[in-house]
Amino acid sequence: MRTIRNIFRRKMRAILTISGIMIGVFALIVMGAMAEKITLLVDGGTKYYGDKVTMTAGKGGAMSLGTEPLSTKTVKEVEKVDGVARASASIMLLQDPKGGSVNMGVPPMIGGIDGRGKGLESFKITYAEGRDIKPGENGAAVVGADMVKKLNAKVGSNIKVRGETFRVVGIMDKTLTAPDSEIVVSLHDIQDMYVKQLPVMLRDKVDPATVATGLTIYIKKGQNPETVAKRINKQFPNFTATGPKAFQEQIASSTKIFTSIIFGIAMISLLVGGLSVVNTMTMAVSERTREIGIRKAIGATKRAIVRQFLAESAVIALIGGFMGLLFGALFVFAANSGNTGTPLFLLTTRLIAGSLSFALVLGVLSGLYPSYHAARLSPVAALRYE
Repeated sequence: MRTIRNIFRRKMRAILTISGIMIGVFALIVMGAMAEKITLLVDGGTKYYGDKVTMTAGKGGAMSLGTEPLSTKTVKEVEKVDGVARASASIMLLQDPKGGSVNMGVPPMIGGIDGRGKGLESFKITYAEGRDIKPGENGAAVVGADMVKKLNAKVGSNIKVRGETFRVVGIMDKTLTAPDSEIVVSLHDIQDMYVKQLPVMLRDKVDPATVATGLTIYIKKGQNPETVAKRINKQFPNFTATGPKAFQEQIASSTKIFTSIIFGIAMISLLVGGLSVVNTMTMAVSERTREIGIRKAIGATKRAIVRQFLAESAVIALIGGFMGLLFGALFVFAANSGNTGTPLFLLTTRLIAGSLSFALVLGVLSGLYPSYHAARLSPVAALRYE
């Protein structure tokens, strides 16, 4: 209690100093939660692409949405390549053809699959309600966790996507990655949807019954995905086959830089708050010089003086840290609850613990110089101080 009373001897100064730490921690929590969400999306992508090869028409690159059509007849041809266990055709489209609102990470998608990846997919999806789509089941849809509220989806109810009506047969468990913002239907159901959006000149040249935009290629055990991708590219020069390395180069590396910048900005905000602690503690030592002299005259050691002022700076940092955490968490929850699509922020235990720990360490470090300055004061000189 004495530490608290000492801190609030100058109430306005203490409040302003605590506010500086609070704003820094608030920035660290909010921007860190954004970075955590991005990191989780990247980790999910790394896991998904880690053991397979993806293939698209043309030279659009590994992470393109596969806008160029290819034929499902390519599946059988690709499966003849050495090292390929099975190939599965799919079509991925934006749920909103106009693009919709800005989303963190992958935008809401509707995907059509042929079901040939069953039993080989390492990225497992579980269901909160209902089940997966059965092979050849048309008119059915599985809804990602983040789309349930937006579409008011329930198992057995109907939803409308891109003007088409689907019956919900399953709702996926939350994965905190891309599938949360997806709707999955059969390949047959999405083929007509895809062809309708093509330019008229191209539409007449595409067979809706065999069209796809990408292949997911499952690799035999013991085979290297990158090696298999090279074999496919050699045999199919008009297509682009990519292994997990492409995801790491195109997405993971760039997002790592982005998250570092986000954390860097938040850290600067917190460091500015730390400078206010240095200023406050230095002024406190100056104002309490005679008090320090009296304490030293009656036997207080240098260590006791240092401990006293370090405790005060640590408490200031902790109060500001907890307040910043509270307001940051409220902001994150409000932003996520107000978003009917994919949540923009992810508040993790490590972020909470890291933010509070950093604030505490910063507070202690900020109090080091004022504390040692106080401890070095001569009792005689301190008692004479006006």
